[in-house]
Amino acid sequence: MLAEQENQENVPPPGGKAAAPPPAKPRVALGVLRGPGLPLQAARGGCECHAAPARLHPQPFTIAVDEPDGERPRRQRGPAGHKEQEAAMGLREAVCALGERRPLAPLGNAMDLSFDSPSIMDISITSETEERTPNVNNVPDYISEIHTYLREIEVKCKPKIGYMRKQPDITNSMRAILVDWLVEVGEEYKLQNETLHLAVNYIDRFLSSMSVLRGKLQLVGTAAMLLASKFEEIYPPEVAEFVYITDDTYTKKQVLRMEHLILKVLSFDLAAPTINQFLTQYFLHQQTDAKVESLSMYLGELSLIDADPYLKYLPSVIAAAAFLLADYTLTGRTWPESLCKVTGYTLEDIKPCLMDLHNTYLKAAQHTQQSIREKYKSTKYHEVSLIDPPETLNLF
Repeated sequence: MLAEQENQENVPPPGGKAAAPPPAKPRVALGVLRGPGLPLQAARGGCECHAAPARLHPQPFTIAVDEPDGERPRRQRGPAGHKEQEAAMGLREAVCALGERRPLAPLGNAMDLSFDSPSIMDISITSETEERTPNVNNVPDYISEIHTYLREIEVKCKPKIGYMRKQPDITNSMRAILVDWLVEVGEEYKLQNETLHLAVNYIDRFLSSMSVLRGKLQLVGTAAMLLASKFEEIYPPEVAEFVYITDDTYTKKQVLRMEHLILKVLSFDLAAPTINQFLTQYFLHQQTDAKVESLSMYLGELSLIDADPYLKYLPSVIAAAAFLLADYTLTGRTWPESLCKVTGYTLEDIKPCLMDLHNTYLKAAQHTQQSIREKYKSTKYHEVSLIDPPETLNLF
């Protein structure tokens, strides 16, 4: 289908030369499912995909219908209408005042700039070459309260463990392909790692409450990534960008409607604690080098791919297991006493999740989904996905 569109666009007009085709931007698309019971196929690079025949399923959820475009108020046209609008909106005055702006007037009361004044802030200047190491002593006193609050909220924002068994048309393998595709989307638009973690949390919580057909699974993932971008990013991608990366499988209106539905199902609770957040807390309490941090983040993201067995663990436990496994792999150290006091987790508490994560680490190179390994092969993350995992854990 894409090839036919390109051929039609490249046909020269009569009596003229063909215009130079615009540079092709690489697309990443999840693709379309074929037939019942077949795995989700990832159609990347703009390859041709044909939609599967529609199946007779009941409507899994209802979506509010937007108002017809014809019911929107129309602006008056013509010179009179423009003048009335400009007068009402103050456009003429605003345009005329553009060249008359003056700097802000100084404050009437002079500030007390003496060294004893509380207005003076202690600003330390650090050279660009100096490495800034986080120190828990420089963190405000309420860091323990923040950690306690995150531990309380993570229980409320936890998806249902066995929700996939109640889904009639999707499987864990389809979810894994969706998360793998979202990793590529995050890299394509240089989104924060926290955005990915939040999007996966929104997807799992939504699927815990709603039955979704396989043809709409990518739509759920796209809308969840859009919501996470709006929540976390300073400059989130536009809705049109998310439509584009699906290879125009869905329309802008469909994405916005699904976004609305996800917000309703999640009751607008978007500030969910993630593995990434707890890892950041652990890095503050236990000084480590950048390579251990990158490997911890890599192991934490590996747990996002497979719903089984990681949905049964809290993000704080997975983060603890990822930190311990990364630190043991690179330095041979065990679970530090400082984190044991902060988290309340002993080595025995972490052991079940640690064993599962170690097994995932051993099989990462053979896993069907490889986007996370490719992501962490870059020098930005110190190429930690190329580090061989330990064969055994001599911790117990």
